[in-house]
Amino acid sequence: MIKKLIILIIVIIANDTRAQEVLPIYADSVPGSLVKLRKEEQPTLEIYLPAKEKSIGTAVIVFPGGAYSFLAYLEEGVLIAKAFAEKGITAFVLKYRLPKRQAMQDKSLGPLMDAQQAIKLIRSKAGEWGIDPKRIGVIGYSAGGHLASTLGTHFNKSYIPNPENISLRPDFMILVYPVISMGDSLTHMGSRISLLGMEPSKEKETLFSNELQVTKDTPPTYLTHAGDDALVDVNNSIVFYQALQKKGVDAELHLFPKGNHGFTQRLAVNEWLDPMLLWLGKEGFYNQVPDKNQKN
Repeated sequence: MIKKLIILIIVIIANDTRAQEVLPIYADSVPGSLVKLRKEEQPTLEIYLPAKEKSIGTAVIVFPGGAYSFLAYLEEGVLIAKAFAEKGITAFVLKYRLPKRQAMQDKSLGPLMDAQQAIKLIRSKAGEWGIDPKRIGVIGYSAGGHLASTLGTHFNKSYIPNPENISLRPDFMILVYPVISMGDSLTHMGSRISLLGMEPSKEKETLFSNELQVTKDTPPTYLTHAGDDALVDVNNSIVFYQALQKKGVDAELHLFPKGNHGFTQRLAVNEWLDPMLLWLGKEGFYNQVPDKNQKN
């Protein structure tokens, strides 16, 4: 019995995709911060490298959700990164700062700064991780989808030091039941209050309503949402898709009739991942490495 248990543990460990490294995204001081952050408060990237024989050179940064008040780090971070790494895509889970008025010069910009720094760092070190610097995208869930879409619509203005002028534009976006708008009729109010406060200015509301920030240079985007989402209105995804269409940006909208919020956590991995990979393939970001052991 003990011998069988040991064998089972070995098999589990062998098949488990583990983070190779967790590194802080800032080498020195954290921009926009009013306080010195403790080690556990530092924004970090947790890196999941695919096996060398599987790696295709594409990377994705994962933004967990949590209404900008917490991070669903395991279910919308680590587990997502592992699924992508198993398919040959290098994945990075970003632990971004949550907006805190007492700790930040402008709490609305803290998460965006971390997102910009993450893509800058990955692009600058792409060669070290076997990544094509022109194949780096983002995937965001719920409020993490808002952050991902903010990065994808605000890349022309750098909110972090960037003397090297490294591109902050993601090459693609995958948005999963995302918060998109900060407008009264569409927004998830908890996310808006956490990010912008109780009574944001009209200027801030417009700036972070990402359906209003789409241009022809916005990255190609895959959106998925459930029609019966009781937490984040499905129309967030629909209005963003319509804005992308109007600007001629490649976009795909995959709606589930039922599933409510967080539906990907209740589906088998292939049910949500396969459509994303198919879309990535059509956009030129996913070329699956053939299985050498598979018979023709």
